[in-house]
Amino acid sequence: MELCIIFGGIALLERQERVSQLGLAVADFAAALRLWPLWTRLGWNDILYRYRRSTLGPFWSTVNVAVTVIALGLVYSEIFKLPVRQLMPFVCAGLIVWSFISAILLEAGGLFSGSESYIKQVRLPYTLYVFRFVFSKIMLFLHDIPIYLVLLLYFQIWPGLALAWAIPGFVLLSINCTFASLAIGMASARFRDIPRIIASLTQVLFLVTPIIWMPDLLGSRHMLAAGNPFFHLIEIVRAPLLGMAPSTDTIMVMLAMTVLNMLVTATVFLRFRARIAYWI
Repeated sequence: MELCIIFGGIALLERQERVSQLGLAVADFAAALRLWPLWTRLGWNDILYRYRRSTLGPFWSTVNVAVTVIALGLVYSEIFKLPVRQLMPFVCAGLIVWSFISAILLEAGGLFSGSESYIKQVRLPYTLYVFRFVFSKIMLFLHDIPIYLVLLLYFQIWPGLALAWAIPGFVLLSINCTFASLAIGMASARFRDIPRIIASLTQVLFLVTPIIWMPDLLGSRHMLAAGNPFFHLIEIVRAPLLGMAPSTDTIMVMLAMTVLNMLVTATVFLRFRARIAYWI
């Protein structure tokens, strides 16, 4: 009887602890949303600091992407025997979206460790640093959009009403990147080798994902591209930019990835949120 009481008390304490952790996590998220003027300002300051004393500022990223699009579009159109008018917009849209995704993957490792001075001196929600980070990457993404607009004018292409799909597609992509940033930031704060592993994997992903080459080139093995989750992360935005609505498969995969991403990240955040300050 006494053992039952003891085990029952332990179980009750564990449930109360889980409820408490959940409440703290929800409060953290809600507080960060309310502080949106702060993290938007901090995110913009990150961009200004990164490109300080630079003539073009964040538009250096735009120039870099533009040169890459032109070079790859011209060269790969000859290699794949495809019209430049067909391949260059595909490469442009793919590279713009991939630049956003790769920036998240490569830099999320320093999300918390890079904000050590803030975390240890000022009591702010942990998710505020995530919003700050993702906001700065969204701003850089928007700086690359003029390249796409110039190509539309040059090739006299109009994507039509399908372009409207790009907005919810990018919102869904940004949500996934937000959860991924939180998970990568926490894991990298604990295990400092993770950013290097991600950097190596990102190079491989760029080559095996249809970014500078079209899935149709795989012929009967085009399902190899469809089985790549990063293909759908890019396609949810790239397809509308090229005048096509995202396929049903892409939408379903994105929704499934969002749910899985949210569950995994929420579990990790609830379990290890209190340890972030000790890891950095």
